[in-house]
Amino acid sequence: MGQDACMESFGGKGGTFQCKILLLLLAGTCLGLKVTVPSHIVHGIKDQPLYLPVHYGFHMPASDIQIIWLFERPSTMPKYLLGSVNQSVVPDLEYRQKFTMMPPNASLLINPLEFTDEGNYIVKVNIQGNGTLSASQKIQVTVDEPITKPVVQIRPSSGAVEYVDNMTMTCQVKAGTRLLYHWLKNGKPLRRSPAYSFSPQNNTFQIAPVTKEDAGNYTCLVKNPVSEMESDIIAPTIYYGPYGLQVNSDKGLKVGEVFTVDLGEAILFDCSADSYPPNTYSWIGMTDNTTYFIKHGPRLEVAPEKVAQMTADYACCAYNNVTGRQDETHFTVIITSMGLESSAQKEKSLSPLASLTGISLFLIISMCLLFLWKKFQPYKGQKQIIGKLRHFQATRMHWMTLGYTNSLPSQMPLVCPGCQAGLSECLRVYQGKTCTTQFMKLFSTSLPNSKIT
Repeated sequence: MGQDACMESFGGKGGTFQCKILLLLLAGTCLGLKVTVPSHIVHGIKDQPLYLPVHYGFHMPASDIQIIWLFERPSTMPKYLLGSVNQSVVPDLEYRQKFTMMPPNASLLINPLEFTDEGNYIVKVNIQGNGTLSASQKIQVTVDEPITKPVVQIRPSSGAVEYVDNMTMTCQVKAGTRLLYHWLKNGKPLRRSPAYSFSPQNNTFQIAPVTKEDAGNYTCLVKNPVSEMESDIIAPTIYYGPYGLQVNSDKGLKVGEVFTVDLGEAILFDCSADSYPPNTYSWIGMTDNTTYFIKHGPRLEVAPEKVAQMTADYACCAYNNVTGRQDETHFTVIITSMGLESSAQKEKSLSPLASLTGISLFLIISMCLLFLWKKFQPYKGQKQIIGKLRHFQATRMHWMTLGYTNSLPSQMPLVCPGCQAGLSECLRVYQGKTCTTQFMKLFSTSLPNSKIT
């Protein structure tokens, strides 16, 4: 651009000064002079002062130092704001209250900052010595208003039913410029998906339709170049369920849907399912292809003595009165004498050593009885023999332990097959003389020509 063309662009001779400044800027940076700025983009806050720091240096003797500040907006020519030669400031009369510079410092203070001050600020430094050195820098200034705390509105505010309703959240702020909206769930950013959609400005977020997994803590984070604010947490109400209906108990043995309960033992059943709001539970009994209502509530106590048969079928029904969904589960209760049988089994399960000891004792006793019978039969009457046997039996019943006594009946068929039943009764219910008499009656068949009264 020539000087004549430049003067025409600025309105003839009146624009000579501005034209010269522009030509100096276009000359670029010369060797020996360097102008620097911390940042080429500065974000300012409306109604607040803004300071644009500038540093320059040179390595030559200088007779004059000239600093000039220009302002330009997109598609416009630069406009003179103020300048200085050495330490004398020459402001534009229109802006002398707004812009301040303190030479030889080339930095500029803008106070207060308005939206109209947004644009590019150009600083030009000229050094006059043996020659003229020139250098410049450009700083882009943005002006924004701080963001107020966002508020999220949700529809429907009363809550949404899973797979039925859609949910919309809208983020609103009262003040702020150049806003950028971000949606967070449990502190993590949300992304677009088949169920999630966002408005063009991202200030509205929609879920269509809602599901149980959409429950959580949502916030709206709003940012601009000078501030950021996050809304309070909002937890939408989502009605769902029932899911995972099951019946459990603190007693009994559960295999699949069958509970095995000891005879005479009461058992408490608990019915539960994941649901919001909480379910309404009902218990149903089933017998002979018919059903009957038992009670409402999540728990059911079954008393085995009230069960007419050893097997009973039940059902727990869960109903969500908001979603309208329901579920039920069936189970069977079997009443057994498992505990009693287990106890009896323990009594019968003797060690091999105890069994052998019992057999040996029985054989010894039998041999002693036979010896006494042979010894006393030729010389004494039946009453004397019976008396001896009674005394011997009473003595034997006194020192035999309960474990041996319980094991002897199982060995009786090996020694005395014909007296198993009677001896077993005597050994189990020994009560002094009565049992002795029963024992002697049992063995009377082995005494020739004898009778016991």
